[in-house]
Amino acid sequence: MDYEAFFLSGLQSLRAEGRYRVFADLERHAGAFPKASRHSPNGIHDVTVWCSNDYLGMGQHPAVLAAMHEAIDSYGAGAGGTRNISGNCHTHVLLERELADLHGKEAALLFTSGFVSNWAGLGTLAARLPNCVVFSDAGNHASMIDGIRQSRCIKRVFAHNNPRDLDRQLSEVAPDVPKLVAFESVYSMDGDIAPIDEICAVAEAHGAMTYLDEVHAVGLYGRRGGGVSEATGQAHRLTVIEGTLGKAYGVVGGYIAASRALCDYVRSFASGFIFTTALPPAVAAGAMASIRHLKESEVERLRQRDRVARVRQRLDAAGLPHLDNPSHIIPVMVGDATLCKQISDRLLDDFDIYVQPINYPTVPRGTERLRITPSPFHSNEDIEHLVSALSEIWADIGLERVAA
Repeated sequence: MDYEAFFLSGLQSLRAEGRYRVFADLERHAGAFPKASRHSPNGIHDVTVWCSNDYLGMGQHPAVLAAMHEAIDSYGAGAGGTRNISGNCHTHVLLERELADLHGKEAALLFTSGFVSNWAGLGTLAARLPNCVVFSDAGNHASMIDGIRQSRCIKRVFAHNNPRDLDRQLSEVAPDVPKLVAFESVYSMDGDIAPIDEICAVAEAHGAMTYLDEVHAVGLYGRRGGGVSEATGQAHRLTVIEGTLGKAYGVVGGYIAASRALCDYVRSFASGFIFTTALPPAVAAGAMASIRHLKESEVERLRQRDRVARVRQRLDAAGLPHLDNPSHIIPVMVGDATLCKQISDRLLDDFDIYVQPINYPTVPRGTERLRITPSPFHSNEDIEHLVSALSEIWADIGLERVAA
């Protein structure tokens, strides 16, 4: 077999469909977010980033940077190995306590990323609960789907954010069979929010465990940043709350928060935890500083909400189509992969605006979009420049507008 030809053919197919991903070569500068330097064949120049998942700019917060610098000076660069062998640092222990407190749970368990925490957490629970049936929301993230798939359990997919369909499907499984309902709070592509209370009520009625992915909500919602489950007073009803340290908290890593026994069980049986090098102490220290700050400060959250509202208002005034939702995520709808990439390229090349196109398989075909995430640091001038650029491109391409 001509392996190289096979690889090149697959890549060519992606290009032909307009789905080939090109990563902008960006250099972030602490204290200047959302500005960054773009390295391109035409040289280096400044751009404004509009698609970062560092939602609150905590990746540049002075308290986070100071904590990381201090940790490097105190502990060195790496953790020293897996936590089972030589990498269980005191900073990890303190961070897990901080996360357990954030969600009102007995314990928490750190992982190297949010993807791994879902893959290992869901995969371990679903595989080891005897004859477990997992009920997975149709909109769940790939990490959740992969975790469930690798468990080889029976999986049933219920209609997105639909407690009635979940209830119907749970009713079809014998009462004594272990059940796990897996869903998200904020769905990252459409920006819609799950009816956590209704899903919990249905799960409780059928004796099912609940597993909530809060990665796009922790730090952003709730009085202390505990996510939508805190904001709605539902955290105590959830068996497992999963989150990330790589979005609103500005660093990297993932975790689950649950009972002491459940976390200890996953720690003891999950290969995705046991056999991987632990997070560097400096990362854990930075995450801890970020969490502690956002437990006390509403400034970043309130400013972000103001920016989100202003972007939506200006998009509406320009007749630019975007999905209406109650979250901080603004999907500007294009509906064509090639056009989506074309718009993204023009924004970057002609207007120094960076918004990555979102195409299949991240979203269904025909729903391609630009996913805009306003931060507390985007100015009114930044917003006007973004909307003006989009409006000009919309007119040039001849795309439909919507009534204001």
